[in-house]
This record gives sequence, C-alpha cells and structure tokens, in this order.
Amino acid sequence: MEIKRIGSQPSSKGQIEYFTGSVRIDQLFQAKDPARAVGASVTFEPGARTAWHTHPLGQTLIVIAGCGLIQRWEDRSIQEIHPGDVVWIPPGEKHWHGATATTAMTHIAIQEQLDGKAAEWMEKVSDDQYQMGRKS
Repeated sequence: MEIKRIGSQPSSKGQIEYFTGSVRIDQLFQAKDPARAVGASVTFEPGARTAWHTHPLGQTLIVIAGCGLIQRWEDRSIQEIHPGDVVWIPPGEKHWHGATATTAMTHIAIQEQLDGKAAEWMEKVSDDQYQMGRKS
C-alpha cells in the first residue's frame, strides 16, 4: 500500500506544446507495472484548453469544478460539461477539452498507458474552433 499525501507532489504548468492558456496539472497517481492507469487533476483558467489529441486506451474525465467544453473531431459537436459530469472518450477518438471563455474548469483525468504512452498530441485548437463553443 502507498499513500501519497496532499502537497507531496508539486503542481506543474501545462506544456505550451499541448495547451493554450493557463493550465495547472496536479499528478494524482501513476500505477506501477503491470498496472497502466495514470490520473491527474487538471485546472484550466478561462479560455484555456488542450490541443487536439487521442488516447490509445481511452480516457475518463470527472468534472469537479467550474464549467468546461469538450469537442469531438468526428462530428464537431461541442458539449458543455459541469461538476458531477463523467465523460468517457473512447480509444483513438480525436478531441479537446478545456474551460469556457468566462469560467475556469477542473477535472480529474484518468487514462491507461499503452507502451508507456497515455496520449497522442496533435495540432492546437484554433481560436475559430474554440469560438464555436463559446457562450455569450
């Protein structure tokens, strides 16, 4: 058994290659072999978002604060997500997620690694793509 105490792992900033805007990542866990699960609490300031990406074994998002947006590449549908919402993104589904233009959003992200990789990062979400999901 292992207990990771609050504050024992430093927060980090979302890497500029993978995020637009101000994003804070707090690693929660990274399972040891043979397990593959990793989890983090991710906070997006208003207007912040991920780049387009996929997950080889899928991803679960649990929204715990604020108001966010998520968009699938396939049908371009943008959905608002709120505290208590649980989102399942299937393996290989190209998508992005982040905060609304006016409200920060925090979610717990859980995914499994395949050959040591949990995500395949792609191009950044353009301002026009993001604007499609903005509420006035």
